[in-house]
Amino acid sequence: MTIHPDRPATLDVAALRNLMDSGPAPRLIDVRTPGEFETAHIPGSVNVPLDLLREHRARLRAHLEGPRWEQVVLVCRSGQRAAQAAAALSGAGQAAPRLLEGGILAWQGTGAPLRTGRARWELERQVRLVAGSLVLTSILASTLFPPAKWLAAAIGGGLTFAALSNTCAMGMLLAKLPYNRGPRRPSLEAVLGRLAQREATS
Repeated sequence: MTIHPDRPATLDVAALRNLMDSGPAPRLIDVRTPGEFETAHIPGSVNVPLDLLREHRARLRAHLEGPRWEQVVLVCRSGQRAAQAAAALSGAGQAAPRLLEGGILAWQGTGAPLRTGRARWELERQVRLVAGSLVLTSILASTLFPPAKWLAAAIGGGLTFAALSNTCAMGMLLAKLPYNRGPRRPSLEAVLGRLAQREATS
């Protein structure tokens, strides 16, 4: 499979499962929040939340680069955050890591193995709830206080910008809530140790 330097390649579920079965095992990096990861993740994957990855991308890239760089596969719920992670990890002239096409949703849809824990709402669902609630509340409030309608306009503008820029400020803020952090946010040292452990056993 050809990997374009500025356009990460994707693997479908069947291709990833074949890669996992044929060895050496790929380095699966799940960039969702710790809470989402705790709810359900691919066995053997390592949780590196997107904000942590962006904050320490230079050290993570240095750790991941080498003969098995092409074995790195990024995973999220549907592919959007994994694409952002790939962009963050791609250096000048360095090919982007591959992504699991369709993310965990596609993996679950095929009945592939999952390790599950405490159920939580996915981050995208939380964004829809908060954005929808703010718009509804502002429209209702505007019947008594007309300027409140501008909150709905601001939310609409924010969602439009999120779509155009492929980012989501509301999602990044919600990711910081204790609900989404899970038992605890992994440290960089813990992440590097987990990645090293996976490499040693693969």
